[in-house]
Amino acid sequence: MTPAAPVTALRGRHLLSIGDLDPGEITLILDTADAMREVGERQIKKVPALRGRTVVNLFFEPSTRTRTSFEIAEKRLSADTLNLAVSTSSVVKGETLLDTVSNIEAMQPDMLVVRHASSGACEQLARHCRSHIVNAGDGLHEHPTQALLDAYTMRQHLGRLDGLQVAIVGDLLHSRVLRSNLLLLRKMGATVRVAAPRPLVPVGIEALGAIRCRTIEEALEGADVVMMLRIQLERMQNNFFPSLREYFTLFGLTAARLALAKPHAIVMHPGPMNRGVEIASEVADGPRAVILEQVANGVAVRMAVLYLLGGSDE
Repeated sequence: MTPAAPVTALRGRHLLSIGDLDPGEITLILDTADAMREVGERQIKKVPALRGRTVVNLFFEPSTRTRTSFEIAEKRLSADTLNLAVSTSSVVKGETLLDTVSNIEAMQPDMLVVRHASSGACEQLARHCRSHIVNAGDGLHEHPTQALLDAYTMRQHLGRLDGLQVAIVGDLLHSRVLRSNLLLLRKMGATVRVAAPRPLVPVGIEALGAIRCRTIEEALEGADVVMMLRIQLERMQNNFFPSLREYFTLFGLTAARLALAKPHAIVMHPGPMNRGVEIASEVADGPRAVILEQVANGVAVRMAVLYLLGGSDE
């Protein structure tokens, strides 16, 4: 059988969901990120790949890592970058999301990086906008660039994605990071085990390819990767567990629990961390944690995404 030709371009104009990417496209983004990571190691951290292109960052939710990461990525590609302060925009006066973006589009930007509290907001914009849309997190739906940078970090440390045993523990119910990672890791041949208190487990999570575990110990046994998710108290309308102390006692990642994973296992967290809630400081600051490497790799991966989307116009 003739091997499939390597993928050299993304099929779509937007990055809305990991579900829209096939394994070849995921590999292309990760391979391109290798070259972009090298740019960040230079004394002059800039290439002219997106010179003359305008990228508008529209963040309708608070963000530190993702927004800063995208802005640095854009500047390293020499794009002209605009950050819209939503708190001072017409949205607070009652203007709809589509009207706000339509007004911005009238100024001829090339790409829009969007974070919004409503699931599906980016897909709605993609149906109406001329610009390329990059989903920087929409509601409880997806966070595709986070999953890509997580995969890049796994591949960097472990050399592969196929065959990895990945444990994801924490607030599964409210996590868009979980959904994107599940889609990507299953596409790339990894096995994903998840654990959380029963009220924080989404109904039908097994249909997404996850193996549900009742305890954190069961999830961590023999894992190559341990990914902890933040307890998103700001999204919780009810009491999902008695107290934060009890949560940590039952589902927090401690050094003793990490010993159940493989000796080479890495510890990941998409941030921000709640120390003493989902992860102990001794683990977060320990030698097996790659949390700050995830942040650094996020710039390279987002550079790759912007370059591959922006380059499709040439």
